[in-house]
Amino acid sequence: MNLEEEKEEMLRKILSKEAFERLKRISLVKPELAEQIELYLIQLYQAGKIKFVNEEQMKLILETLSSGKKFRIIK
Repeated sequence: MNLEEEKEEMLRKILSKEAFERLKRISLVKPELAEQIELYLIQLYQAGKIKFVNEEQMKLILETLSSGKKFRIIK
């Protein structure tokens, strides 16, 4: 399994189906933003700060990253 496959598998565990699909749509339009979000989510997951992200949380993350503000996810 290569790195991309491992990353996608981990994201499927972290994200709801809707949130994962939203992230994939973003990657078509803004691949650099999608990559930033993917790495951020994986880091939070590995640090034990998140367990699961639904679509509403994903929207909040996108809105915050798009505006350049700092944010944190509360369990």
